[in-house]
Amino acid sequence: MGPSQRVSRVLTEECQIVDLPQRIAYFSMEIGLQSAVPTYSGGLGILAGDTLRAAADLEVPIVGVTLVYRKGYFYQRLDDSGMQKEEPVEWPLDDFLEEMAPRVVVHIGGRAVQIRSWRYAVQGINGYPVPVYLLDSDLPENEEQDRRLTDRLYGGDQRHRLQQEIILGIGGVRMLRALGYHNIDRFHMNEGHASFLTLEVLAEEMAKAGNGSPTEREIKAVRERCVFTTHTPVPAGHDQFPLDMVMKELEPDQFATCQDYVSDSKLNMTYLALNLSHYVNGVAKKHGEVSRLMFAEHSIDSITNGVHAATWTSPPFQELFDQYIPGWREDNFALRYALNIPRDAIWEAHRVAKRAFIDLVNRQTNAGMDVDVLTLGFARRAATYKRADLLVSDIDRLKAITAKHGPLQIIYAGKAHPHDGGGKDLIRQIHEAIPKLAPEVKLTYLRNYGFSLGQRMTAGVDVWINTPQRPMEASGTSGMKAALNGVPSLSVLDGWWLEGCIEGVTGWSIGKEEPPESGDESVADAKALYDKLQKTIFPMFKKDRKQFANIMRSAIALNGSFFNTHRMMQQYVLNAYFV
Repeated sequence: MGPSQRVSRVLTEECQIVDLPQRIAYFSMEIGLQSAVPTYSGGLGILAGDTLRAAADLEVPIVGVTLVYRKGYFYQRLDDSGMQKEEPVEWPLDDFLEEMAPRVVVHIGGRAVQIRSWRYAVQGINGYPVPVYLLDSDLPENEEQDRRLTDRLYGGDQRHRLQQEIILGIGGVRMLRALGYHNIDRFHMNEGHASFLTLEVLAEEMAKAGNGSPTEREIKAVRERCVFTTHTPVPAGHDQFPLDMVMKELEPDQFATCQDYVSDSKLNMTYLALNLSHYVNGVAKKHGEVSRLMFAEHSIDSITNGVHAATWTSPPFQELFDQYIPGWREDNFALRYALNIPRDAIWEAHRVAKRAFIDLVNRQTNAGMDVDVLTLGFARRAATYKRADLLVSDIDRLKAITAKHGPLQIIYAGKAHPHDGGGKDLIRQIHEAIPKLAPEVKLTYLRNYGFSLGQRMTAGVDVWINTPQRPMEASGTSGMKAALNGVPSLSVLDGWWLEGCIEGVTGWSIGKEEPPESGDESVADAKALYDKLQKTIFPMFKKDRKQFANIMRSAIALNGSFFNTHRMMQQYVLNAYFV
């Protein structure tokens, strides 16, 4: 019997909710549900949304938990100098979400904070619904400071973040119970933000055993029920909170429990999750290796990320796949048969997607871009380690390349975290390159990058650029979205591209897998990038369109068929959920 056929008991008229059939609870600080619901900032949230979309397609009995973020992840504006300005995003919750009746209480800083939830249903290919509950503290019963706790994603100071994570982890488990989810076998923490859920599940086990403090039996029971996915390949990126702050914010019993997972007078949320999970994974093979070195005392597997193919394939390619690969939405692995699609058909579908995107760019920026010109795309969170400026670091070299091969177009997009001055400086530096590169290279920076623009952009450029500093790209998924649309990557060998790059077949590498032993890594990578553009990509695009189309087709067949969330979810089911 499939999950969609499971029999469940339902709400009574008095809203007494009893056992619901979902067996997996997926907790994430952010989930990208759709473009009009701004409850995500970037890759982590989009991945979470794609994960739940794949679960709905495959009818996995899962339920999602996140926060509601009433003011959204900010609306981005760039002034004339390229400096980023942030504004709240006003969005009507009632248009997308259904308010649920139950209320739960979490204690934060000694205050009783009421929490409600809003329900969103992710619909699978055949209509199977995956419920997602967005937690909300904006209730009149709460003090004003507590009503604001679920306003903004990654807003406020460290204490504010700690308070949000208490709501997510502890409040999330309590809300699931109040809603009737009593049969949860596995709690999946998507990054360490949700690690407090382990304390609540442990409290439940202790209550069942009648113990006032945890024994090894209860700890083992919690481990058997918890799964942890880490996305951060550097120690500084893991949430850590001063112990005195945690003591003031947590309930006393739960604070006493979490002291076992303290290091250097700080509660490390990653250590909390690592120690109370039976299965831990990184999000690419290389990231798994890096994580095992960081946390050598723990067993850490790897499940490489993917993207939801039906969501990120543009309309022209959806029509093409429907014609040549019927059933590809249900079976993403069938995309390997893209090798049988005529190259001319691949190229024509790409031109349709590219023309639509270039038209959008010209309307928004007046950049005067041309659909026939080689167009490079770079879009992701503006963080210094992603080195967005590498592509424009040598103005003279870029101009020399265009003098030999003809005009070039570069389209950037991406938000910097509101508190990330280095990321904002990157955007400004790229903006300053626009007049320096003109007229040989047309460059523009698109504002307010998000779900919808990402769909258009990953389908509408000719080559996707990614230049992270090794080994700081845990996985990356934007290049996977591009591959579904026949757009090959030119990328540093890090994250997923170590697995996806077959040189000259699915795309191209920048430099070697390991950074140079001496000299400036960025200088060496910039040179490698420019060399690949000048000697390989530009000549092929201009003079050997058949070979370029071959690479486009291979990107779909080899990368698109594997780097998707259907394959990823199947691995979670087999390795983590039902074992």
